[in-house]
Amino acid sequence: MSTEILKNPIFQFVVLVVLSAAARMVFGKNPSLRLVANLLFFALLTVVLLAHDIQPYAPDIIRDELYRRIFVGIAKAVWWIGGAMVLVSFVRLFLILERKPREGRLLQDLVVAIIYLGASLSVIAYVFSVPVGTLIATSGVFAIVLGLALQSTLNDVFSGIALNLGRPYTVGDWIVLEDDVQGRVIETNWRSTHLLNASNDVTIVPNSTMAKRRLTNLTSPDAAHGVTISIRLLPTLPPASIEETMREVLLSSNVVLKEPTPSVNIVALDSNAVEAELSFRVAGLSKISEAKNEVYDLVFRHTKAAGLQLSPPPGSSPVDLAVGQSEDAAKHPGSAWRLINALPLFATLTENEKELLVSGMKPLTFRKGTLIAAQETSLTSLMVVRSGVAVVERHTGEGAIELTRLAPGDLFGERGVLMGALEPGNIRALTYVVAYEIAKDQLASVMQERVSLADELGLLLSRRIETEKHLFHEGMSPDSLHPSTLTARIRHLFEIPHVLRHKQVATAPDG
Repeated sequence: MSTEILKNPIFQFVVLVVLSAAARMVFGKNPSLRLVANLLFFALLTVVLLAHDIQPYAPDIIRDELYRRIFVGIAKAVWWIGGAMVLVSFVRLFLILERKPREGRLLQDLVVAIIYLGASLSVIAYVFSVPVGTLIATSGVFAIVLGLALQSTLNDVFSGIALNLGRPYTVGDWIVLEDDVQGRVIETNWRSTHLLNASNDVTIVPNSTMAKRRLTNLTSPDAAHGVTISIRLLPTLPPASIEETMREVLLSSNVVLKEPTPSVNIVALDSNAVEAELSFRVAGLSKISEAKNEVYDLVFRHTKAAGLQLSPPPGSSPVDLAVGQSEDAAKHPGSAWRLINALPLFATLTENEKELLVSGMKPLTFRKGTLIAAQETSLTSLMVVRSGVAVVERHTGEGAIELTRLAPGDLFGERGVLMGALEPGNIRALTYVVAYEIAKDQLASVMQERVSLADELGLLLSRRIETEKHLFHEGMSPDSLHPSTLTARIRHLFEIPHVLRHKQVATAPDG
């Protein structure tokens, strides 16, 4: 009895199915072992079926008992499904695009769908004995009607397949369509592409539309993005001098990428203006606004330092260069006065206090490449850049790290003068640099006349330090960056007692 059960095809079939299911549960996560298990199951099932005169690839023309006919039908269907599983395992294991996993997965899915479709048609033909050709011909009319009804949807689906294979963009890219629809790609599927625009709204574009329109990928092949700014200046200097000034503008920027090298082109010249185009790149789209704001600020500072003036828009009346000279400029024609008057650090000083400060200022010049101040040294004078560009570089065991660049109007040495701190890096001239020196005793004399300046300096320096934390050496304590701490240091270094302020308040006339 036991021998007959073992030889029974139904028993053998059930045992193979159970063993196959157990193998899939054990080796389901390992594609190689899963392929071996599927191949072994398919081979053993083929042997069992053929041993009992069951041909799964031929229609069943023998009219047997009902239970056997049901078993043969199930066995044939399982055989075709098992064969499809073997082919699918081969596809999942070997059909791989190493550098394009997303495209590889999509191609795998398409091939797997074709395999299972073929297996389904084979089951219909060899298990249910239905003529596949007749079925396909009959379903053709239905497919045409369905295709016409779903024409738009199918167009989107096939366009999605083409876009996923071609990969003109990926999730995270910022793209612009030819009708000015733009945004960052946050999702792509078979039906549509979702874009998140600058106003934080989601725009859903059908894939058929994406495939037909011309698009620009702003983040490919890398995140760097090009920016062009046009500047119009009065023709008070030769175009070559204006070009050199604009190059210094780009050289002094901290946001503009140094590679590839930014460029300046003179694109127009007439009696009213010299027009220059400043072209540069930034690290990403999020840096465009920051870079433009910085470049415009630097243009203003460098043109003021070079004695240039911005030109009015095209079509405006010609500008009389003699007009616009302020009474203050005529009274104080010196560069030192104009420089101090433009610095926010000394904006609260009175005219007499500014004159007292300017009277002791000394101009210093540095050739290109000159080391202005060494790292880890404390300067005894406050330096204000009048013209040119300097760089602050910190040298470590791993090499030089650029911290910031200095342009006209920038200060350096204030850490040593106002806080007794060391310079965070070497300060080197990138171009010919003119700087004005304000001696510590000269600054102290102004503070003795205006003791509230210590509070103002403490507040301004605190804000600057917070925005330039990377400029400070490792020994700087976070507590020392508080405005009150900085004010206390400044009062201590300049020997300004707190009682002076109280004395001023006590002796003030009653309101």
